[in-house]
Amino acid sequence: MQRPSGIAGVTVIALILLAAAIGALAPPYDPTMVDFTTRLSPPSSAHWLGTDEWGRDVLSRLLSGTAVTVAVAGLTTLLVTISGALLGAFSGLAGGWLDRCVVALMDAFLAFPALVLAIAMTAVLAGSSLAPVVALGVAYLPYMVRVVRAHVLTLRGRDFIAASRVMGNSPAYTLLRHVIPNTVAPVLVMSTSLFGWALLAESALSFLGLGLAPPAASWGGMLADSRNYFADAPWLALAPGIAISGALLGINLFGDFCRDYFDRKTKD
Repeated sequence: MQRPSGIAGVTVIALILLAAAIGALAPPYDPTMVDFTTRLSPPSSAHWLGTDEWGRDVLSRLLSGTAVTVAVAGLTTLLVTISGALLGAFSGLAGGWLDRCVVALMDAFLAFPALVLAIAMTAVLAGSSLAPVVALGVAYLPYMVRVVRAHVLTLRGRDFIAASRVMGNSPAYTLLRHVIPNTVAPVLVMSTSLFGWALLAESALSFLGLGLAPPAASWGGMLADSRNYFADAPWLALAPGIAISGALLGINLFGDFCRDYFDRKTKD
């Protein structure tokens, strides 16, 4: 409560989750309903954010797009966090040729920019509704693996790890009982950043036409559709643009708060 940036970040994240719930359960209008009689209508009491080129309510599509974007970013973060933490911790604890193979594989993935790798994976997995999640998961997995592995390398020489081995505990028990709990702080901090990266990347994929197929709404797709109407209907671009910017700002503020909090706890 003494960190205004942390409060602001939590508030923004809560608003995003609320908007996603409304968009998934009870949007004001059907986000896919076409009505040419209200085509490109400016904001009004009937349509708070106006309508698009097909007469669809922009607010309803924004809320529905929030649900899609949050779902993709959340599933990507969950996938990368679980798989990356386990792979990085096991690699750092095992060492030897296995660790070298994992590092070489992650370095090969890091040779490509994350968004470029995600675009390639999405093209390969075209047609699957989980294609953006899998593509972004593969693209961002190396970052989590490297962070967790680096932290585990600092723990591997600690006395409690040596004691666990001397007691005859299996590597799996040592990993789950002693290593994973001591990597919670860096994993949580990395996950908050990863959620923001995945949200922005999903919007970029949708902007390029590689997200969910129309008429499904998404922030990036709404931005892409607004390009030809920006001069006559600027509200089409402002709504998703402000949503993306505000969401990233709030997530980054919350991530900074988590980093400072765990750094202080570690020093204490």
